[in-house]
Amino acid sequence: MSGGLSRRAGPSKALGTHLLLELRECDPELLDDLAFIESAMVGAALEAGATIVGQSFHKFTPRGVTGIIAIAESHLCIHTWPEHRYAAVDVFTCGAAFAPSKAADLIIDSLECGSHSATEVRRGPVSSGASVKV
Repeated sequence: MSGGLSRRAGPSKALGTHLLLELRECDPELLDDLAFIESAMVGAALEAGATIVGQSFHKFTPRGVTGIIAIAESHLCIHTWPEHRYAAVDVFTCGAAFAPSKAADLIIDSLECGSHSATEVRRGPVSSGASVKV
């Protein structure tokens, strides 16, 4: 990710990685195109190795799109503001086979972002020797 990735302090071992993307100076026509957004998000998920288990996308009036892809490894979601040339994207994974940074790069490229930033958050601390009662 060329726009800079900041990392928040978190556990050395975690259950998942959550990327929070701030996408600025994007193509406003793409941000308002439901079919394009859905295709770009699904394509990024699949190309990065995700297993899609569900999805839902919605076009707002007068503008904007929101969508989520549920993946076996967790989720990808987007909300766009074409009038501000901005999109907020989350990529969260708890699977080793899915590459969240690859999905993020594909989404950034597809929306033709002029500027972006990403924050990585390690989610779900894992302590050694932890036991769970079921």
